[in-house]
Amino acid sequence: MAVSIYLLIAALLLLLSIFSSKLSFKYGIPALLIFLGIGMLFGSDGLNVVDFDDYELAQSLGIVALIFILFSGGLDTKWKKVRPIVLPGILLSTVGVLISAVIVGYFASLILEVSLIEGIILGAIVSSTDAASVFSVLRSRATGFKYRLRELIEFESGTNDPMAIFLTIGLIQYFVTPEMSWGSLGILFIKQMAIGMIAGLLFGKMITWIINHANLGYDGLYPVLALSFVPLVYSVTDLLVGSGFLAVYLAGLVMGNSIFVHQKSLMNFFDGVGWLMQICMFLVLGLLVFPSEIVEISMKGLMIALVLILIGRPVSVFLGTMFTGLKTRAKLMVSWVGLRGAVPIIMATFPLVYGLEQAELFFSIVFFVVVTSVLIQGTTIPIIAKWLHVDTPIKEKTRYPIELEPSIDTKAALKEVEIEEGDFSVGKQILELGLPEKVLITLINREGRFIVPRGNTVILYNDRLLILSDKKDVSEIRKLLKDDSRQK
Repeated sequence: MAVSIYLLIAALLLLLSIFSSKLSFKYGIPALLIFLGIGMLFGSDGLNVVDFDDYELAQSLGIVALIFILFSGGLDTKWKKVRPIVLPGILLSTVGVLISAVIVGYFASLILEVSLIEGIILGAIVSSTDAASVFSVLRSRATGFKYRLRELIEFESGTNDPMAIFLTIGLIQYFVTPEMSWGSLGILFIKQMAIGMIAGLLFGKMITWIINHANLGYDGLYPVLALSFVPLVYSVTDLLVGSGFLAVYLAGLVMGNSIFVHQKSLMNFFDGVGWLMQICMFLVLGLLVFPSEIVEISMKGLMIALVLILIGRPVSVFLGTMFTGLKTRAKLMVSWVGLRGAVPIIMATFPLVYGLEQAELFFSIVFFVVVTSVLIQGTTIPIIAKWLHVDTPIKEKTRYPIELEPSIDTKAALKEVEIEEGDFSVGKQILELGLPEKVLITLINREGRFIVPRGNTVILYNDRLLILSDKKDVSEIRKLLKDDSRQK
């Protein structure tokens, strides 16, 4: 009977979280706040439906959730798009994290009246950014960014978690182990990042090869196969004293930029897994929080949050990207979208597990800083983007009733081409376009209606054509359809 009650509560919390997320898209409320709020509502200091205060279990669950979220993020990262911003991205996720941790740590030590090293531990905990919160707001407002800022923010968010986690754990170990030197800490950092990078790249290649050559008898086993590799990558890398978090992100990045069987279904599967892990992680962290304790530290928490938002983050961005050629307005935007998410709250459990004297205070402060960051920055991102002239409208992606599931050796691709005013193809029948023999217009999206075309079908302005062709011919086909010089 008890199992049924636990399952019922879990199911209701998940369903409530999923449907409540519609508020994020409708009103621009970051999903993070919704999931945390539901956890707090049903926790010990709320309706007391779930009595949960196991920090070690929460930390373990958080780590498991985080590795799947990072892997899913790596899968969705397209290397061609992030390659131009790799340098500023790496600088932000390493040097930027360190600068932010030191600045916030110095002020935190003064505000909380703790030692400088304890303050920097707190600064390291809140130094990690969360792209999911940013893009949930942007999608709700149909707002995008210019200057490849989206790619930069996504890449930084995926790669700064390992640095923030290393700093947090390393500084805690340094604090509780007086004989540990700064030099040994630096060597450990280089070792962890190097092993994590090598392991991630090798595992990414290995996973792709195994999936392509496994030849499993049941299609349903492929998601299970891919899923099993994620904890394997993390645990093996961690046992080798490498950064398991960096390894899983890079493994996902390598796999996501390769061709593998059941690619579309596996990408959708991991997208769902990523969402499930985020919801579970936020709910658990919300259950851990006691709102009555948060109120007691609200003034100090607000001061530290403002230091992070107005000083720590901007200084780290401007110093970290000093020689990268980024425009000032782009740096200001990146500074403002440095939202904090669930990772800092997970890392706030480390001082509790290690038994630090100020651990409970730090946990409450971190939670307050995260919520404040999301409330102040998250709700104003579209306004700031418009003010800095770095915003651009997002065109909603068409969902077609057919999909191409390529095999590993296929050269075909389904691509959408939008017909604009003045294009050569406007007013022309398909047979008049002069398309190569191996090119097929499979569907036409005309004002939300899908038309199966024939040779005499006339192309109209604003039509979206779904074209099946060889990948290498896509750019040439676009030119044939849109080149107005052909009309002369």
